[in-house]
Amino acid sequence: MSYAAGVDVGSTQTKAIVVDEDLKIVGRAIIDTGANVVTAAEKAFQAALKNGGIPDEEVEYIVGTGYGRYKVTFGNTQVTEISCHARGAVRMFPGTRTVLDMGGQDTKAIRVRPNGEVVDFCMNDKCAAGTGRFLQAAAVALEIPLPELGPTALRAEKAVTISTTCTVFAESEVLSWLGKGKKIEDILLGVHKSIGTRSMALLRRVGIESEVTFTGGVTRNQGMVQVMNDLLGFPVNVSEESHYMGALGAALFAMDRILASRAPTA
Repeated sequence: MSYAAGVDVGSTQTKAIVVDEDLKIVGRAIIDTGANVVTAAEKAFQAALKNGGIPDEEVEYIVGTGYGRYKVTFGNTQVTEISCHARGAVRMFPGTRTVLDMGGQDTKAIRVRPNGEVVDFCMNDKCAAGTGRFLQAAAVALEIPLPELGPTALRAEKAVTISTTCTVFAESEVLSWLGKGKKIEDILLGVHKSIGTRSMALLRRVGIESEVTFTGGVTRNQGMVQVMNDLLGFPVNVSEESHYMGALGAALFAMDRILASRAPTA
């Protein structure tokens, strides 16, 4: 049995996936990226091997993706995260035609063909206001652990309006609302809706075609998932694997290379 791996080096976390020849996920790992990107890539890969009980030498091809894809020094090649998230999303949810990838530093909207090829894409080009970093700023300002943001926002009665388009000023706006006596849950729902509205603008630029698959680290935030469902008017595809979608796509591209190398030449 041969295996292929994908390592997605993100700004916040690094993910690794190992697949077998049947394209089944047999190993996975996620770690904080930290300051040393090269080390993070290696650690995530080794952790995925350990998770699947797979010997290093049985992995024939490795593809790096994400912002730190060129730091996957042990890999064979690199593929952009846009292509990888598209490929992973269609593999996980075959009806996918639009992908929303929301990470720590950027958000991307991607329109895809049924085979996972990218038709069009766009990403937030101003700052991190529509990303996980914006949520992080709110968590710091309100002194709430990141995993509690979504559940807290879902308890809101009426969202406040968050007008800032810059993460740097997000903290001060959040604190300003707090000083005016607004409830923490209403402020947080406002933050989530602000991010959702920016994400919808990106999705409209590429064209929203159902099904929409939500990928990236922010998919773990149930508040954000609910806000996107409400704004779209239908539920997004999301699963336990959504955080790994880039790494999965990279692993699938890696398996393509393995199988192509075995194909008889004319």
